[in-house]
Amino acid sequence: MIRIYNTQTRKKEDFKTIEVGRVRMYVCGPTVYNYIHIGNARTFVSFDIVRRYLMWRGFDVTFVQNVTDVDDKIIKRAGEEECDAAEIARKYTDAFIEDMHAMGVLDPDKRPRATEEIPEMIELVQRLIDTGHAYEAAGDVYFSVRSFPAYGHLSHRDIDELESGHRDLRASHVEGIGDRKRDPLDFAIWKAAKPGEPSWKSPWGQGRPGWHIECSAMSRKYLGLPFDVHGGGADLIFPHHENETAQSEAAWGETFTNYWMHSGMLQINAEKMSKSLGNFLLLRDVLKSVNPRSLRMLMLQTHYRSPLDFSEERLTEAAAALARIEALVARLDWAITNAADIPSPLKAKELLAQVQQTRNEFIYAMDDDFNTAGALGAIFTLVGDLNTQLGDATVSRSDIPVLRQARESIVELMGVFGIEVVQQPSESGYPAQVVDLAAELAGFAGTSPSDAVDALLGARAAARQAKNFALADAVRDRMSDLGFTIEDTPQGARVSYQG
Repeated sequence: MIRIYNTQTRKKEDFKTIEVGRVRMYVCGPTVYNYIHIGNARTFVSFDIVRRYLMWRGFDVTFVQNVTDVDDKIIKRAGEEECDAAEIARKYTDAFIEDMHAMGVLDPDKRPRATEEIPEMIELVQRLIDTGHAYEAAGDVYFSVRSFPAYGHLSHRDIDELESGHRDLRASHVEGIGDRKRDPLDFAIWKAAKPGEPSWKSPWGQGRPGWHIECSAMSRKYLGLPFDVHGGGADLIFPHHENETAQSEAAWGETFTNYWMHSGMLQINAEKMSKSLGNFLLLRDVLKSVNPRSLRMLMLQTHYRSPLDFSEERLTEAAAALARIEALVARLDWAITNAADIPSPLKAKELLAQVQQTRNEFIYAMDDDFNTAGALGAIFTLVGDLNTQLGDATVSRSDIPVLRQARESIVELMGVFGIEVVQQPSESGYPAQVVDLAAELAGFAGTSPSDAVDALLGARAAARQAKNFALADAVRDRMSDLGFTIEDTPQGARVSYQG
């Protein structure tokens, strides 16, 4: 049984879907006024893993993620760049999708854009007015917080102790419209148009939706009410998600979502990431020098609800951990290819049982609120034991089925995390310089990097047999300079490459 920590109840709960075998899931997407930072990426990767795991467990998952393409920040950015707000939104929407693809995040089943869902938002605003939960004031429309007694039940805040310092209230003071509210806690769900800003015709005049109303309208349209899971970063719990659930449940008189999930914040070298501290990192800038699979591996090593510390040291450790898995898979491929007609040196039955135990432990960890760190631990235990069992021994052809099953299980489980285990490169992945090296040391006259590697290994083997250790060492050392590692085994030299 999968158990999920529900932010609203502050405890882990058995995951019971509304429809058997189906999960309807909504995760708040970006406000597209800039490139996303790595804290955003942490949230989106976390819920991509949740989605992938649910799919792997056999659920039919409908995943919706919105794009907020009309907002004060977008309008401000358009003014700074002296262009149209829609142009800014398109530019950074495209950039967001590119960044998600680079990180291996699956596209949502539906990616609604706020500007394309205005009629549904107007309908929801009107319904809130009709039911007495909202009111119009000079073209603006506000949600009446005190009209909804359950307000605060998600963030666990007492309505009488709330300070009027959330996003909409700060904006209202800046705009000079604070006196239009009946209560300082009320928040805007529709904003009257200002000169030069994007706007739409509504019963209250030209205007545009407030930020919070967008997700309420879009989630209901594409998933219905209630839906199973609503996710986002912990910074959205209040006021955004609190306001979402209040206006949705006030309008429709039913539960908004059954499980609220929130990912923890990302820190830089144990400090909060912020522009004022000078440690604000955009994802695409990080990916200029960091392998996205290594970054994803780093994120897996911390539970999604816990703060994640981003540092060069931890990135290096994550890259090494991934390389260890890939080296073991390459070693299994070598052992299978070079198996001989000999008695088995392995404890095949125990190894087969361990592969199954790894899968069971993986599921146990992931069923416990998507504990990726625990699930990774199970994989690494198997990797370590396989390395120990393989040793320097030549394996038997009879071992091939169990070794192949072990290999396929490791690749499959890493795939659940959205990490493809990269195989040793084809000849196109080898550096071109290896051809020149083979010509110099092995008399190679061809052009294929793969054939050049074979020629170098052959030349090294011949040199060792002739006790020409200077040449043998030169081949090894010069190949090492290009990124190759040579390992001598009873089956012959095994080469791996890390470019």
